[in-house]
Amino acid sequence: MTKAHSNFSATNVTVFLLLSIYHFPGAFSESEEECKPDSDSRCTDKNRAFDLKLIAIFSILSTSLVGVCLPFFARSVSAFQPEKSLFLIVKSFASGIILATGFVHVLPDSFEMLSSRCLKDDPWHKFPFTGFVAMISAVFTLMVGSITTSVFSKSGKRDPRADVASAETSDQEMGRVQAHAHAHHGHGLHHSDGQDLGSNLQLLRYRVIAIVLELGIVVHSIVIGLSVGATNNTCTIKGLIAALSFHQMFEGMGLGGCILQAEYGWVKKAVMAFFFAVTTPFGVVLGMVLSKTYKENSPHSLITVGLFNASSGGLLIYMALVDLLAADFMGQKMQHSIKLQMKSYAAVFLGAGGMAFVAKYT
Repeated sequence: MTKAHSNFSATNVTVFLLLSIYHFPGAFSESEEECKPDSDSRCTDKNRAFDLKLIAIFSILSTSLVGVCLPFFARSVSAFQPEKSLFLIVKSFASGIILATGFVHVLPDSFEMLSSRCLKDDPWHKFPFTGFVAMISAVFTLMVGSITTSVFSKSGKRDPRADVASAETSDQEMGRVQAHAHAHHGHGLHHSDGQDLGSNLQLLRYRVIAIVLELGIVVHSIVIGLSVGATNNTCTIKGLIAALSFHQMFEGMGLGGCILQAEYGWVKKAVMAFFFAVTTPFGVVLGMVLSKTYKENSPHSLITVGLFNASSGGLLIYMALVDLLAADFMGQKMQHSIKLQMKSYAAVFLGAGGMAFVAKYT
């Protein structure tokens, strides 16, 4: 069972569960009460909205690329290398943004959608589906990470750095092999094997974190873009352009830091950065294409988007608290410096506070 297979299976199961709920008899029955979105005629201008959507696409795309790629190039600066204190502080800031995205942006949207008057009381107003799906998503995320790591640790042979080694020159690879042989000679075979296995498990953990985190962000980003592309309310779009640009840049920094720690080759880094950067603009384009058929207040749209938001919210909150913040703050470097902890906590609150402020305009 490989890491890629585990994450692919996770995606399949999530989609299967959502589709199962979607086709559950009567679950999507429309309320007898007519549902029409509240709109201000002064802000409704289809032509102007189209121009603003194009601006949003290029603005969000550019800021997303800057955010997710910045950690890659910042590594050349010694102060921003993963083992440095400044990297941990910046990562804490980005983790605070991801945490606030789940708590302040995604989950409230899901609660609002799944408690809409457009949905029938039974079952949508009689059970907290948002909290339930978020809980299942968080536990499922834990399950994927733990099983993947467990399977790898039992095999104890496969080196996650294999794909990185393929990008090295023969001289670099020979040097690495010689250094590895020297470690065996100097410290003993079993001790070196134990260190290598622990290092490989940590690297695998970083890679699982990077892929699962990107999955949650991508789902949320498409949903956001879809909402922007489907509306013709210029007042709404104007506020969203600046807010989403800020949101994507700093969320990208958090994801970029995780991708950097995963030690992927440049090809995989580029692919992951590309998918993060294009998902929100893709959602905007998709919303523009579906604007005639996609209705924000239709029961199908409310439930589908609401469930996806709940799933994404649970994933982001778990990843931010457990795999990012707790892992760093309980690590040796943080535990040896109260001063570094306080700086990092300040960065967390600053990032979360910034995203909470952005929530006012999204």
